[in-house]
Amino acid sequence: MKKILLAFTVLLAFGTSYGQGSLTPGKAQLNLGLGFSSWGVPVYLGIDYGASRDITVGGELSVRSYREDWRGNHDYYKSTITGISGNVNYHFNRVLEIPKDFDFYAGLNVGFYVWSLPAAYDGTHSSGLGLGGQVGGRYYFTNKFGLNLEFGGNNAFGNGKIGVTFKL
Repeated sequence: MKKILLAFTVLLAFGTSYGQGSLTPGKAQLNLGLGFSSWGVPVYLGIDYGASRDITVGGELSVRSYREDWRGNHDYYKSTITGISGNVNYHFNRVLEIPKDFDFYAGLNVGFYVWSLPAAYDGTHSSGLGLGGQVGGRYYFTNKFGLNLEFGGNNAFGNGKIGVTFKL
């Protein structure tokens, strides 16, 4: 399913007129939405800054709750996972002549997540550092508002996310 969504996004990007949809250097955009994860549904808030014509740097914060039967005998516990990360993305709009309504990017992220667990928990989950990669795209409905879909992994946000973007 992930490959189909990514392929669809790329095909749409190449099927219309050419332009520049990535973030302007010196400008920022706000991102918020929901993540995909097997450990609850992360809610995230992030900001990206246009560092150069094709590169953005950003930061994100996510929070999620998770409930698990960790002993298999209906002994449930609830935990909260808070993640903070930084990212760097390369935007392919200029080099691939992607239409201005679209933004296609890939990059790396590093983050730390804090797993808040009940005192009685003796399982294997713990806080930690994650290094991951991501590939994503945006479709802008207006000059300031768009929809974002991103896939990645090995970070505080799970396997991907979907949300909205507001250019500031």
